[in-house]
Amino acid sequence: MDDRTKQLLALGREHYEKREFDKAEHYLLQVVDRGTTGFADVYNMLGVIFHDRGQFEEAQAKFERALSINPRYTEAALNLAVTYNDLGRYDEAKKIYQGAIAAGEEAPGKMDPFVKGKIANLHAETATAYADAGLISEAMHEYRKAVILCPHFADLRLKLANLYRQQGDLDAAKYELKEALSHRPKYVPARVALGVVLLGLGKKSEARKQWESALEVDAEHKAAKMYLRMLDGSQAAESADAKSEDSASDDDDEA
Repeated sequence: MDDRTKQLLALGREHYEKREFDKAEHYLLQVVDRGTTGFADVYNMLGVIFHDRGQFEEAQAKFERALSINPRYTEAALNLAVTYNDLGRYDEAKKIYQGAIAAGEEAPGKMDPFVKGKIANLHAETATAYADAGLISEAMHEYRKAVILCPHFADLRLKLANLYRQQGDLDAAKYELKEALSHRPKYVPARVALGVVLLGLGKKSEARKQWESALEVDAEHKAAKMYLRMLDGSQAAESADAKSEDSASDDDDEA
């Protein structure tokens, strides 16, 4: 590598660490243009930059390029899994994640489950700070990182699902809640939230089943009771409206 390329790479990394992504991209792309393609971290950094802008397909291409250079690049693999998740490619996200973890377990100094849990909770704390500041996209990104590290943490999946629901992505929220319940079937908050999502998707009978299941675990759960009362009242009103319409139709026929 010549001196100019080294300088460009150093500047790109410096601005990236400061999260000055526009400046970092300017220098990193010059590194790529100069034919220096053996640095997996260059493509990983570019992937993070594109992801931060919501350009998920471009980010995907960069992370995949990083992994083609270094298949054991765990950070790039986790970033790619997060990006697949953003694109709704959940099965591929899970496959990439599992491959990254397997590679890490084969390598010296593998990550201890306790350490993974601590890191996942740190991501969750960062996510909460972002959410409190109104930076929902950044919060979701941090929760996705946490979930990829510890997919069995049902409470983190619930928090991510709630943000998906707030953003109107009910299918993604439904996926996260079902995954949470696959790990903790008696986790009442997730089951109640799943009922809300299903109701939003127009699946009233499925929503009812979730709230009834929640009450089987916690018979005094106020939210589950409230949602069932609301659903019963709504269906009773619909039935009354239908009868009123039928009666009006009969009167018209007689007239």
